[in-house]
Amino acid sequence: MDAVICQACGNRVAVVKFSPAHTSVQWTAAAARQCAELDGDGGGPVPGCAALRRSIDNAVIAGALGLSTREQDLL
Repeated sequence: MDAVICQACGNRVAVVKFSPAHTSVQWTAAAARQCAELDGDGGGPVPGCAALRRSIDNAVIAGALGLSTREQDLL
């Protein structure tokens, strides 16, 4: 897993891309509490954060995050 920092809020999460459509993100409890999108604006949790998705996409475009071929990422 590689670290990606959200360009909107600065949260750091662990990310692995298995394919262009399959991305696994591990949030720390602190990062999840600080994310305004995950908070759901008081209406309960939402399935993800659009700002973080853009940050992950930008990391892929910049070459900082590629598709994983490592078996340990599958565990």
